[in-house]
Amino acid sequence: QVQLVESGGGSVQAGQSLRLSCTASGSTYGDYCMGWFRQAPGKQREGVAAIDRDGNTSYADSVKGRFTISKDNAERSLYLRMDNLKPEDTAMYYCRWVITDIPCLEADFGYWGQGIQVTVSS
Repeated sequence: QVQLVESGGGSVQAGQSLRLSCTASGSTYGDYCMGWFRQAPGKQREGVAAIDRDGNTSYADSVKGRFTISKDNAERSLYLRMDNLKPEDTAMYYCRWVITDIPCLEADFGYWGQGIQVTVSS
């Protein structure tokens, strides 16, 4: 079992920045990958950014160049730095931990945090 707790969401103006954090606890061992997903009202959940155990990262095209995913193994924490936020980034953001053979950003399953709201106004 893996438990995930997100923090750092909120409401900002377009062009501003936010940093999301996710702290993992439990059996966080193995060849895992972690990621951030988001779901806007009326839309399907989508992968935003992912990072594997070795630090390899992947991003959705819509956030490349604006979002940066990172992790701190010692703290068992995952971060998402979001710069130049746009109204279309408004969504509930979820932290995800999984062990999978498929590309990390495509693995829409595993252990999830409770979600945290990010709202960007124009």
